[in-house]
Amino acid sequence: MYVETAGGVHSPAPSGTTQADCYRPLLLPTVLIGDSRLGGISSTISAYESLLLRGYSIDAVLLFHDDYYRTGQYLRPYFEARGIFLTTIPPPPPRLPDTAENLEFTQKYYDSIIGQEDINAVVERLDLCHAGRIQQLESMPRRALDTIWWPFVQHGLVRENDVTVIDSAYSDFFSVSNKSESNNPSSKKSILSPQFDGSASWWTQVLGHAHPSLTLAAARASGRYGHVMFPQAIHLPALKLAEKLIRDGPGKGWASRAFFSDNGSTGMEVALKMAIRAYSSLHGERLSKEARKELGVLGLKGSYHGDTIGAMNACEEGVYTCEWHNAKGYWLDPPTVGVSEGQVIIKLPKSLGMHTQNAVSLAWVYDVEGRLRTPLAHAYVKYFNRILPSLKGRLAALVLEPLIMGAGGMLFVDPLFQRLLVDTVRNRGSGCLTTWSGMPVIFDEVFVGLNRVGVTSSGPLLGVHPDISVYAKALTGGLVPLAVTLTSKSIFEAFLSDQKGDALLHGHSYTAHAVGCEVANEALALMEKISLCDDWVSAKASWAKLGGSESCMWSLWDPNFIMAISNLPNVEETMTLGSVLSIRVRDQTGGKAFRHCKCRCLHSLQDIHRILPKWC
Repeated sequence: MYVETAGGVHSPAPSGTTQADCYRPLLLPTVLIGDSRLGGISSTISAYESLLLRGYSIDAVLLFHDDYYRTGQYLRPYFEARGIFLTTIPPPPPRLPDTAENLEFTQKYYDSIIGQEDINAVVERLDLCHAGRIQQLESMPRRALDTIWWPFVQHGLVRENDVTVIDSAYSDFFSVSNKSESNNPSSKKSILSPQFDGSASWWTQVLGHAHPSLTLAAARASGRYGHVMFPQAIHLPALKLAEKLIRDGPGKGWASRAFFSDNGSTGMEVALKMAIRAYSSLHGERLSKEARKELGVLGLKGSYHGDTIGAMNACEEGVYTCEWHNAKGYWLDPPTVGVSEGQVIIKLPKSLGMHTQNAVSLAWVYDVEGRLRTPLAHAYVKYFNRILPSLKGRLAALVLEPLIMGAGGMLFVDPLFQRLLVDTVRNRGSGCLTTWSGMPVIFDEVFVGLNRVGVTSSGPLLGVHPDISVYAKALTGGLVPLAVTLTSKSIFEAFLSDQKGDALLHGHSYTAHAVGCEVANEALALMEKISLCDDWVSAKASWAKLGGSESCMWSLWDPNFIMAISNLPNVEETMTLGSVLSIRVRDQTGGKAFRHCKCRCLHSLQDIHRILPKWC
């Protein structure tokens, strides 16, 4: 299918969006009509680059023949070098004042060019490109199975039909190859079909796939810097990002330094090295060299911090346990929060010796300061004081996924439990002291950070700041890999001396790469705008407390929707925070009936959706 457009690639569509962005979700084969007049070389190349930045495939470029400016003569080798076919055709006759005469001459012009060699060459080129694209889509599954080693995939269980071929992606959807249609020449259905990216590509796509502003930011930095080495050097995108995160972002009020790495797992590796060094520096006199190497962490059961060895070792034995996993530490069983049959509940682990408790509301659960003197708070502290003394000297850091443990199963941890654990580890209240005490506290905010749960950082909600925190995934809006580890001044000073060996000897070739930093700056600016939009403000208002005062927790999902889901017969529990919605489905068959149960649950959700505002 070809869609003829009017004007240039940036001429506005009826919605006001430029045509280049308006038609992008379709990603149709594209024929670019260049400009043969004065300035045509520049405008044609500019149009081509604008389309290229948005992912379009340019199959051919057409120009009117012009003997004076000879634009086509210059552009032909330019496009041929890029594998794009270009041809020129005779220009149409000048417009005549008499309508009938003008129509007659125009028709004669069309008749004269039909069947011309140049026109036939264009048609052949388009057919060739189309056939090549189909052949590519059809061959990709087999080629992938022969060459790719996928993460988290048991290749012994994968067949060709199991491979998802993603032709493109835009907004919240992939465009995937429909295998049955591509193998059926008589079918009139599309070979490509949209597929909802249900996991937001491992929780990275907070702004949607192929966001044009992020793409342009990447091009801007790539054109200005490419990549430049970072040690003892600085470039503006990295400096602006570090200042933003420290002064106005999740590090506001406590962080002093930003250390760049390339993903959440390596960001956590950096955090662990920082914490272990800081702890060793403070307690070095009573720790032997061997004891330092055996230091572990205090964490929660169900935690996940990445797949590099150090990050793995900060998690308990479990599904990822293998010959290279050496768990070092102690992990507490956390209480979790949810909504079941319309009632907010706090599920307490057996280790606390207590039963599940009902809560007044989700607003009450997340009012941590207001719960500090409740009986449950005393029970938590008593539990910590019973276990932690026996671990003294063996653990160097408290490592938490604040509020939600994502990979562990979307577990919403009772925020009071995490707050009091931090206070207990520090052996003091959570005031704004400038130095850490007890053990350094690490917040792994790779999943929850940067507004995914409705707040930039979980610190203000918990009422306590970490000594070290890590951000990735949402940081660049999902376009390129980048991570940042923020740290307090006292942690930084544990590495400060006049000896090179005392420095943090960690880094990688692409540390603080300018493209990632520039994209992150753009992504953060876009997120800030979103946080001020009407839907965001309305969602917050819908979660207000009785009396209209703002709740400390809120969600983009309507509270009535959450309560209605929790009352479905197939739903065991649901929970939400910010943009995150978790639905735990009842299954009495050990997983065998999950697909059937899931379908029944989704049909029930359709009924609920009909009574809710559309933005939900």
